[in-house]
Amino acid sequence: MGLLFETRASDSLWIDSVWTCRSERVTEMTSVATETWGLVFWEQEGAAHAGIAGPESRCGTAPVPEGANFVGIQFGVGTSLRAVAAPSLVDSGILLPDVTSRTFWLAGARWETPHRDDAEALVDRLVRDGVVVRDPLVADALRGHRPAATDRTLERRFRAATGLTRGAVRQIGRARSAALLLTAGEYPSDVVDKLGYYDEPHLARALRRYVGRTARQLREGRAGVIALDPAQRTTS
Repeated sequence: MGLLFETRASDSLWIDSVWTCRSERVTEMTSVATETWGLVFWEQEGAAHAGIAGPESRCGTAPVPEGANFVGIQFGVGTSLRAVAAPSLVDSGILLPDVTSRTFWLAGARWETPHRDDAEALVDRLVRDGVVVRDPLVADALRGHRPAATDRTLERRFRAATGLTRGAVRQIGRARSAALLLTAGEYPSDVVDKLGYYDEPHLARALRRYVGRTARQLREGRAGVIALDPAQRTTS
């Protein structure tokens, strides 16, 4: 019992992943750091809820509504809500008002609540109406392209689009990839080589800060209740 996750990738440039989850006999979890923000929808005891979850700069603990069913859209790095300053969402979130089982209220308009398989349709509408925007310079930099901009300009754009520094975005993403590889059974030494850590102590410090677990706990399946889908795989 705990958190029963399913995660899928998306072919949308705006979406990092779409996930569903059911909480069973759990009221608290370890929240893993994440460099992206998301929309989260859940139902508990017949009541519908929705919220905006901001990036998280380090791991922590978070309450979990027991017996709830969730659908989440995790947006790609470089996307943001036009009406909300990205830095204000870091390590925070917003509970959305006037939510029903079919619709929710965001940016002065009512939208249809998505299911796992039609999240892209909602995001397309949000993009078309200018509610969600994207900084292509940030996205290109993360893909390894060298933008036609100074380092100072690039850093400013990262902070504006994500609320985080460029270095923090990379470190958090790498730690999440490391956790997924370890959960899949890879050895810490192989993860060090694959993801470019200096050594195993460097990896251990990153896991402690961003994931809240040791490499052994992740490899042996003793991670406990944690906001990380063990079925998700990474090749980063």
